[in-house]
Amino acid sequence: MGNDSTAEDKNAWYLWVASRDKEAGNILIKKYMPLVSFHVQRISVGLPKSVSREELNSLGLMGLYDALEKFDPKRDLKFDTYASFRIRGSIIDGLRKEDWLSRGTREKSKKIDAAIERLEQQKMRNVTIQEIADELNLSPEEVSSTMNEHFFANVLSIDEQLNDQEEKEGPCFVIRDNKREIPEEKLLKDELIQEMAAMISLLNDKEQLVISLFYKEELTLTEIGQVMNLSTSRISQIHSKAIFKLRQSLEKVI
Repeated sequence: MGNDSTAEDKNAWYLWVASRDKEAGNILIKKYMPLVSFHVQRISVGLPKSVSREELNSLGLMGLYDALEKFDPKRDLKFDTYASFRIRGSIIDGLRKEDWLSRGTREKSKKIDAAIERLEQQKMRNVTIQEIADELNLSPEEVSSTMNEHFFANVLSIDEQLNDQEEKEGPCFVIRDNKREIPEEKLLKDELIQEMAAMISLLNDKEQLVISLFYKEELTLTEIGQVMNLSTSRISQIHSKAIFKLRQSLEKVI
């Protein structure tokens, strides 16, 4: 619950845990709503415009309420940390259940992938967003947006497959010791980290800074814009281009 809780917060927690007092629940929901906004901001990067912020907020709010229902104050765990997992999980699960990536976007993504392969064979190097856009008579923004949407869809798909495997029952079911690090996995993880570090080092200074502030420092795009004295839309463009470059590089080593 945090050491910085006010007397009102502590009283709300007491009433909520003791009797599920509705007014206390509303106070806690209001207090932790910024967590929902934070995760909506992070997850919405790269999603198509057809996915509304209101929908993501609703999913996140469901996760926050679920966290309040299931949180055990006796455990040595901050509510902010626990709620973050629940909120993010609720949003991701909601996205999985919806076919938010349109057929048109999927087809466009296939054309972009084919164009990348064709151009790289011709030029014998990594191609730029502008070159792909010229090849397909699209705008650079359209190419970048489509690639980001498809990249996020693949992440959701992979995550879903892993969850399905974890929930699998039957003779082949194995209880995994998550605290134990398997040597082969550690080796692969270390290699991937080295590859990613090398790829990030090839980005320009602004792209490296945006990636670092967004994924390491966990700032929102708006906050990064304030740090770098740039608009949120400009930071979004820099982030999109950086992810596009990393995706191209990563596909070559997987």
